[in-house]
Amino acid sequence: MTPGSNLPLSAVRVAVDVTAPVRLDVSGLLLAADGKVRSDDDFVFYNQPAGPGVTHSAAAGGGDTITVDTAAVPDGIEKIVVTASLDTPGATFAGTEPTGTVRNADDGSVLASFTPPQLGTETALVVVEIYRRAGAWKVRAVGQGYANGLAGIATDFGVSVEEPAAAPQAPAAPGAAPQAPPAPPAPAPAAPAGQWGPPTGAPAPVAPPAPAAPAAAPGKINLDKGRVSLQKNQTVSLVKGGRPLLTSVRMGLGWEPAFRSKSIDLDASVIAYGPDRKKVDNCFFGKLMILGGAIQHSGDNLTGEGAGDDEAITVHLGGLPPEVTGLVFVVNSFSGQKFSDVAKAYCRLLDAQSGEELVRFDLTHSEPRTGVMMAKLIRQFSGEWEMTALGEYVDARTVRGMVKPAGQAL
Repeated sequence: MTPGSNLPLSAVRVAVDVTAPVRLDVSGLLLAADGKVRSDDDFVFYNQPAGPGVTHSAAAGGGDTITVDTAAVPDGIEKIVVTASLDTPGATFAGTEPTGTVRNADDGSVLASFTPPQLGTETALVVVEIYRRAGAWKVRAVGQGYANGLAGIATDFGVSVEEPAAAPQAPAAPGAAPQAPPAPPAPAPAAPAGQWGPPTGAPAPVAPPAPAAPAAAPGKINLDKGRVSLQKNQTVSLVKGGRPLLTSVRMGLGWEPAFRSKSIDLDASVIAYGPDRKKVDNCFFGKLMILGGAIQHSGDNLTGEGAGDDEAITVHLGGLPPEVTGLVFVVNSFSGQKFSDVAKAYCRLLDAQSGEELVRFDLTHSEPRTGVMMAKLIRQFSGEWEMTALGEYVDARTVRGMVKPAGQAL
C-alpha cells in the first residue's frame, strides 16, 4: 500500500503486525466520529492489552500486534488507528523502516502491507487505520508522523495524559496544550490508575532532545493569542480556543520592486497535493477556480505596485475534498526577473469573512532565482490544518515547474 490508499477488508477479524529492526511500542486507539477516544479505556497498549473488540499482543515474528474483531467493535466507534512509537529514549525513525502487515486473524493470510516512506525526526507515527465506510470495514495506509512520541499521539486523540514532575534531562512544558503534530518533545505519559507506564522493570521513556532547526519554535504555536508572525521553518496550528479553523481563509501575497528596479510581474499560485505528494490540481492566474470552487484565485497583478496584497487565493478549508492533504503557495517570475529584484515579499493568512490577519511571514532575504515556495498548509490526521513558513527559492518560471519541488517540501 502507499500513503492514503485503502482496501476493503475481506476478514471479520484482522491482525495488524507492526515490525521494525528496532523495538517498537505498538498501540491501538478506538475513535468515535469526532476523532477522539470516548475514554482512556479506548486506548489499547502493552499495559492495557484489551479494549472493546481490540486487543494487543506480541507478534510471533517480533514486534507487536493489534487485533481487531470488527463484529465486536461498538457501534459508536468509527475507526481504530494503529500507532507505533520508538522504545529507545531519544531515538527517531530516521533510517528505520517500520512495516505494518494486515492479516486475516483466523488463517494468517496477508491482506495488505505498508511501509511509511521518508521518515526522519518522527518518534511516533500512525501506521494504518481500520475504519467503517458505508457499513463495511476498510484499511487505510496513513504514515502520519509525530515528533513527541506516544504522549503526542495519546493527547491528540483525547487520552488523558498526566505529565510527571520535571526532570533535568526532560523538563515538562508548563501550560502546554495537547494539539496536533508536529510538536516539540514532550515528557512521556505518567501512569494514571496503574494502567499507564512501561512494562515492569523497563526504563521510563525519556523525551528526545529538540532537533536543531534554523528557526525552531520553542513551543507549539496556535491562534489563541492573536496574530502570529512566523519566521522561516516555523509552524502554526490553525486552532483557536481548542477548535480547528475550518472556515474560509485567504492567503494574500505581496511584493514590491526593489529600489530602482522596474515593475515586476510575479504570479502567485497554489498547488494541491494528496497524501502521496502527487499533485491533485493547481490554481493560478490561468485557472482561477479549482476543486469545485473550494480554492479561488483573485487574478493576475502585472506590476507589483500599490499597497496591499498583490494577489490573493481564497481557500474554503471545510470544502476541500478529503484527498487534498497539502497546499503549497508559490510565487514565480514568468518574465525571468529574479527575486533579487523584489523587495518586501510576504504572505499572510486572513479570515476570509472578517478580514482579520491570522498569520504573517515576511521574506527576509532574496536570491537571484525565479521561483519561491512561500508557505504550506498541511491537513493533520486529526483534521486540523497547520501552516509552515518556507521561503525556499528554486529556478522555475511557472507553477508547472514548482510541482516537483513543492511536493518534496511537504
